[in-house]
Amino acid sequence: MFSVGDYIIYGNSGVCKVMNVGPLEGGDGREYYTLKPVYIRDSSILTPVDNERVVMRDIMTKEEAEEFISNIKDIGTLDVEDERKIDHDYKKALLSCNPTEIVKTIKTIYFRTEERQTEGKKATASDSKYFHIAEDNLYGELAISLDMNKDEVRDYIKHKA
Repeated sequence: MFSVGDYIIYGNSGVCKVMNVGPLEGGDGREYYTLKPVYIRDSSILTPVDNERVVMRDIMTKEEAEEFISNIKDIGTLDVEDERKIDHDYKKALLSCNPTEIVKTIKTIYFRTEERQTEGKKATASDSKYFHIAEDNLYGELAISLDMNKDEVRDYIKHKA
């Protein structure tokens, strides 16, 4: 169970701060988290503590983030079985909220885009969309873990990885 003040990953909302834990006034007796998404302004989320439909997990510690970054070079790409269903693979990886799967998504899209560019083509709209979402999710978590600005994370990874 998370405590007030904890930073967690909450599904596609990314990094959230736990603002409150407790039952709802006049509610069903269940415990709820009140979450404040760090990178979504003027937003809050109310979710049951026992919610199993959305991934909720601790963010990486600073040490875990540093180790993760040092191992990024060893992370491969997604196993794409059917090019026509690649969007499904991207969504599945992102919904897992697993940093390794997110890096695999970034690398897959990066290499696909490079290949398309050598053929004189642009990146697909879908690839661009998922690349942005994946980077946003990964950099958002690492920024909080490493106590830095989200915009600085990409260069930090390039320098350290």
